[in-house]
Amino acid sequence: MDMGTEETGTRRIVAGLYMSLDGVVESPQDWHFDYLSDEMEAVVGELVAGSDTLLLGRKTYQEFAAVWPHQTGELADGLNGMPKLVASTTLDSVEWSNSELLGDDVVAALTALKKRPGRDINLTGSITLTRELLRAGLVDELNLLVHPVVLGSGARLFTEETGKLPLALVHSATFASGVVHLRYRPV
Repeated sequence: MDMGTEETGTRRIVAGLYMSLDGVVESPQDWHFDYLSDEMEAVVGELVAGSDTLLLGRKTYQEFAAVWPHQTGELADGLNGMPKLVASTTLDSVEWSNSELLGDDVVAALTALKKRPGRDINLTGSITLTRELLRAGLVDELNLLVHPVVLGSGARLFTEETGKLPLALVHSATFASGVVHLRYRPV
């Protein structure tokens, strides 16, 4: 897995989402766990290990902040210890350790951050934020863990607003659970 280059200051925003076969990314806690496997946990672990910053939208931040500070283990330690940037126009403060609000111009703040030295910026879940950053051309890699389930309804990552978004497949793997890991980079 490629990582941002600390020496040159080139950082990447790497987005990771759980997705159903029909493109739903909303509320994975309701359908994802039936397919959880060591292979999938390894992918998530690599994404966290390759980053030095966690980027979250408001809803995902609130969900994570309610759970992860009370968890233990390697993943919990990684998430709890790393800096967290929160994109929100409605929150006045953030309480989870090492968290900070990005401010009103998220695109400008992240464009500047990508120019600073560091490792990958891990964008987890956060559907609205992921869409916004894809449209702005700021997502450098898209990791999709596509689950073999059709949900029929729910928010999808790609909508009519997304428009045309050419992507290059840079990696694919099929897990024993039937989940397919797809890594794309914008063309």
